[in-house]
Amino acid sequence: MTAAPLRIGNASGFYGDRFDAVREMLTDGPLDVLTGDYLAELTMLILGRSRLKDPARGYATTFLQQLEEGLGLAHERGVKIVANAGGLNPAALAGAVAELARKVGVPVRVAHVEGDSLPVPDGFLTANAYLGGHGIAACLRAGADVVVTGRVTDAALVTGPAAAHFGWGPDDHDALAGAVVAGHVLECGTQATGGNYSFFRGHDIRRPGFPLAEIHADGSSVITKHDGTGGFVDVGTVTAQLLYETAGARYAGPDVTARLDTVSLTQDGPDRVRISGVRGEAPPPTLKVGLTRLGGWRNEVVFVLTGLDIEAKAQLVQDQFAQALTRSRTGPPDEVRWELARTDRADADTEETAGALLRLVVRDQDPEAVGRSVSGAAIELALGSYPGFHVTAPPGKGAPYGVFEARYVPAEDVEHIAVGPDGRRERVAPPVRTKALEEVDEPALPEPLPAGLTQLTPLGRIAGARSGDKGGDANIGIWVRTDDAWRWLAHELTVERFQELLPETAELTVVRHVLPNLRALNFVVHGLLGEGVAAQARFDPQAKAVGEWLRSRHLPIPVTLLETTDAPEAHA
Repeated sequence: MTAAPLRIGNASGFYGDRFDAVREMLTDGPLDVLTGDYLAELTMLILGRSRLKDPARGYATTFLQQLEEGLGLAHERGVKIVANAGGLNPAALAGAVAELARKVGVPVRVAHVEGDSLPVPDGFLTANAYLGGHGIAACLRAGADVVVTGRVTDAALVTGPAAAHFGWGPDDHDALAGAVVAGHVLECGTQATGGNYSFFRGHDIRRPGFPLAEIHADGSSVITKHDGTGGFVDVGTVTAQLLYETAGARYAGPDVTARLDTVSLTQDGPDRVRISGVRGEAPPPTLKVGLTRLGGWRNEVVFVLTGLDIEAKAQLVQDQFAQALTRSRTGPPDEVRWELARTDRADADTEETAGALLRLVVRDQDPEAVGRSVSGAAIELALGSYPGFHVTAPPGKGAPYGVFEARYVPAEDVEHIAVGPDGRRERVAPPVRTKALEEVDEPALPEPLPAGLTQLTPLGRIAGARSGDKGGDANIGIWVRTDDAWRWLAHELTVERFQELLPETAELTVVRHVLPNLRALNFVVHGLLGEGVAAQARFDPQAKAVGEWLRSRHLPIPVTLLETTDAPEAHA
């Protein structure tokens, strides 16, 4: 008799996600475990600043508020709760959850995982190792109903409960890898159920339900959602999430290295996608450590340029600002960046559509250099600059910005501690078997599509994309839905072609990874985001829309691949 799968749901993809999701996931259908991912690179910086103000904080307070109702619902339904909302202070959050349980009269046993917090180097605010799921598993085996952690990998929220339930050990690499893949699909919540999805048209995603995975003893899974909830789950939504913030075929973590080039996706019925065939390898001998620090101070002013002579108006205000900053007491900031977005239209029938946006961003280590000297200069131009002068918001005094850095330390140098409901502390041993991470050889490409008639049309007519950030790098995953389209894409979208289509990447290092099982290419653009999301170095600081920009670019696409043939140009 086949054992029943373990049903693991997600109710949070980031700190600030839909508040009602915990209640919805507990009441909309059956679950065994409910997880929540609250920690992103930027979040650690936010929590670090919170801890500076109050050493007793440093955790995601929203999670505690969600549990005011969620604890009772989970207890009634026999659902375990596992979340990384502990942030920089998992012990304090565990204590707060236990106190809340006493207050609302719900008999739950609370455990936590710690050890990720490392000595903070001079000049930094936080330093946290990415732990795996075995500490979570130890807490659950000790009888915990609620487990809160600090910095663990996002997928650990799934590998931990699965390992505890099925009895997997550290060497069950294939099963762990399957759970890692399922965890990666779940971690961003509704991105797996139609949110932020290229092919959203024709689907109702006004309020997508959160996803869940039915995990089996061999590590295979089915990604689905509760019946009657919004959104949808198909091979495309799962493919998109698998490409999000990943890179090559080896997806390394503290528990296992999952081989993304072995993933097989099949539609298993409405809103059900089966993940199978995932192979795993021993994890690398090191753990990733995320460090955050305050990078300096920044300020921003957005000028609105309307109607005629847009370029001349932009040049005038830049010249005026350069003079004003030179005359200021502190002199020009270390970094002054201008960006003109031509959102204007000729002969526009509304004032807003006649306007372009000129964005000024300044940075400096000295808050005064980006404060009054910048905001004052902007205000003083109000009656003596280009015709129609105005800005989108009053200039501010400047604000600090953060920087994320990644380093690596030997796994045995990090204490991974499971603190059970009774307070007993169990050290989780580092993996005995490890394997240094290496790139796989590029797989053979499919046979090219025969030459034929093409149409100059957006790449997005046939391809989906999802993009995101990892520190200062951006990743852009792009995939197609048919074998013939893959035959074309694999040969057409080279690194050179990619850089031609996205000129911002032309001077940067771009690496292409080929994933034939997913009919996908994953591009990593090194340095596109400067010092990372917290530094807000560009208009789209997390590279969320770079994939959609790529889809909008025009290529000569074979007519045989297009649904229609009414594109404006055709080429033999």
